[in-house]
Amino acid sequence: MTQTLDRGLRKTVDWSLVGCWLLLVLIGWINIYASIQSSEPASIFDLRYRCGMQFLWIIVALAMGMVVLFAVNPRLWEVISSPAYLLVLVLLVAVIFLGTEHKGSRSWFSLGSLSFQPAEISKITTSLLLAMVMSQAGFRLSVHRNLLRAALIIGIPALIIVLERETGTALVYAGFLIALYREGMSGWYLFFLGMAVVLFVLTLAAPAWVPFALIAAFLLPYLFFYVRPIRHMRLRRRYLLRSLVAAVAGVVMVFSTEIVFHRLLRDYQRNRIEVVLGLKDDPAGAGYNVRQSMIAIGSGGLFGKGFLRGTQTAYGFVPEQTTDFIFCTVGEEWGFAGCLVVLLLYAFLIGRIIVDADASREAFTRIYGYCVAGLLAMHLLINVGMTVGLVPVIGITLPLMSYGGSSLLAFTLMIFIFIALHRQEKKYF
Repeated sequence: MTQTLDRGLRKTVDWSLVGCWLLLVLIGWINIYASIQSSEPASIFDLRYRCGMQFLWIIVALAMGMVVLFAVNPRLWEVISSPAYLLVLVLLVAVIFLGTEHKGSRSWFSLGSLSFQPAEISKITTSLLLAMVMSQAGFRLSVHRNLLRAALIIGIPALIIVLERETGTALVYAGFLIALYREGMSGWYLFFLGMAVVLFVLTLAAPAWVPFALIAAFLLPYLFFYVRPIRHMRLRRRYLLRSLVAAVAGVVMVFSTEIVFHRLLRDYQRNRIEVVLGLKDDPAGAGYNVRQSMIAIGSGGLFGKGFLRGTQTAYGFVPEQTTDFIFCTVGEEWGFAGCLVVLLLYAFLIGRIIVDADASREAFTRIYGYCVAGLLAMHLLINVGMTVGLVPVIGITLPLMSYGGSSLLAFTLMIFIFIALHRQEKKYF
């Protein structure tokens, strides 16, 4: 007779993930204080300033994480995935009509001094529902109907968020592709997505013949296999069909780029893309934030100027330095070494989640873990890319480090749900 044995907290909880979470939020808190030192807060705990408020949010987030880890049955998350997803969809639609407009977008509910952004919670509910649906018996992404279901789960909230004019937040949903690929989605979808991005950039920044030359070069292998003697006619038709679809999709992408860029994107979005691609030099306008951020990071050198000694930081040259551009504070005051430490912490966090997810016996835990890892990776790549001028400025926070209660609580809940799911599997043997 097999007996179950509770293995205890030390062996069941992945404390390395908890410790990594704690280090990142503390580093973020310290750098938020450094970025507002010119305001002369009484102390890092002063609730009249963002550093004090962030400390309060850290305490709330830690308490919430402990509740999720020890007081909530992990099975509950799978049970409530569908109603939670639908509820958040209602909130995403409602905020368009009832929310407060902030910097051109309408994505926040405001109650006095407190604000709440449903899009942050949507990442969690989308991950939970996607994990629940894809973990069902017999679900295979190779079946087109199942792939469409997964795409709709991801695409519906992303589309609503675009309608809220939060294009940057919607872009993060591309991180779910990592989970889809892990669960059997063809790598061709990722390849075609990458090609679409390349064609978009080349259509804007290169001579007109370059995108079409790329399409022709891409078609050569398909045409080679088609004209090459192949025994099965069905296989020949498949190669021909793929080549035709690729050609048509590529040409449509090239011609639609101008329409999307000039008619659908707003002026400030076009300006930011043109600055990144080198099509426009606007150091006092669209390129100001990035220029100041790069100056701050570059001035830090190898080991930085020291805590509270950053001149770009002290005099407030970088806008949104406590939120979107918190990474440049790390670069200026702690230098390349500090940036490397932060990036390694994120790499460990994401990598550890993937390792734990792969070790899971439950498909729900594995898929949810890959969703979390994908979202964290997208946030990290986009945010750090913004601060060094590789990605247009699209208002993406640095997970766990940027100022803001909605972002911190959402990422904390997301990570601790995974830790709780992983603990549930290791709790008994």
